[in-house]
Parts: sequence; C-alpha cells; structure tokens
Amino acid sequence: MSRQSALDNIKKHIALTEAECALIDQTWRLIKLSKKDYLFERGEITKDAALVLSGCLRSFSIDENGFEHIMQFAPSNWWITDMYSFISQKPGDLSVQAIMDSEVVLLSRKDQLMLFDKVPALERYFRILTENSLVAYRQRLIDNLSLSAKQRYANFCQTFPSLIHDIPQKLIAAYIGVTPEFLSKMRSEYLRNS
Repeated sequence: MSRQSALDNIKKHIALTEAECALIDQTWRLIKLSKKDYLFERGEITKDAALVLSGCLRSFSIDENGFEHIMQFAPSNWWITDMYSFISQKPGDLSVQAIMDSEVVLLSRKDQLMLFDKVPALERYFRILTENSLVAYRQRLIDNLSLSAKQRYANFCQTFPSLIHDIPQKLIAAYIGVTPEFLSKMRSEYLRNS
C-alpha cells in the first residue's frame, strides 16, 4: 500500500483535481507501526487522524477494574482516532494501538482544517465518514443493549470477515463484551453452523 492508495480511498467518495491531490499528499505523514505500538494513549491530546493502509489498529479504553473495552477496529482503508480529543484538542479517553504490523498515513487536525478551506470537497468526504461512523456507533450501542452475544459475534464476523482469524480471540471477546472462554464456545458453535 502507498500514499496513492490513501488518495484513491478519498477519490472513491469525492472528485479531486490533480492540484488538490498534490496538496493533500503534502499533508500526509506516512508511518509504520509494529505490533503493540501505540499511535497515542489515553490522556494525550490526539493531534492526528490515521488512515490505515495495511495492518490493523484498535481504539480502546480501560475501566477502573482493568478491563479493556474495544471501541473500534480499523483494518485497511479505515480511519481511526479519538474523535473527541481530535476535534476538541483536549486530552482523550482512548488509546489507539497496532494489533499487527501496520502502515498508516496521519493527517493532523491543523492540516485537516486548512484542507477544508482549500479543498472544499474534502469537508464533504469527512462529513460522510463522520455520519457513517455515528450511524455505526449508534447501531453498535443498540446491538450491545439488545442482541445476544451470539448475534453480536455474527455481526462482528459480517463486519470484519478478514479479522476473524487474524487477530487474537481475546480482542474479539473484548469488542463484543464477553469473556474469551465464552467466545471460544460460541465460535466453535458458529463455525459448526456456518
């Protein structure tokens, strides 16, 4: 994957001129993360949003009992950040960590705002992403309140088919809100019935 694939991701949603692409490309910062590297940690001010080019990242919080609550997985072509901290520029509640070797492009909040002025279509692109994210988080909240663990696992498998075998089961369990042991039983049953 390359910086060009990041631009291609954006061009799936909006039309950009060559000059606009060149301007956007000047703002990207390409970085590589090794498995378990943090992009940022809870309590920091999140200065960047990341578009995953390869690998996978996760955002999560840890409660007072030390339990991890995974908010999001971000495989290739997904954006990830602590939206609250990124927009408000106040310390965040989430950590973002690579769960496998990953390559991402970073876009700072400062550069994003500059690009909104110089490339108005980009504001539309991020509005679409934000709306889709809001809908997905709302649906996930409703699912967590109303669906059984088996149904939540089935939804995970539909949303992230490429991750089912690529990430540790304990992370999937934390995402759907069950213990790893319970997930193991459900997974066996799910695979038998698939």
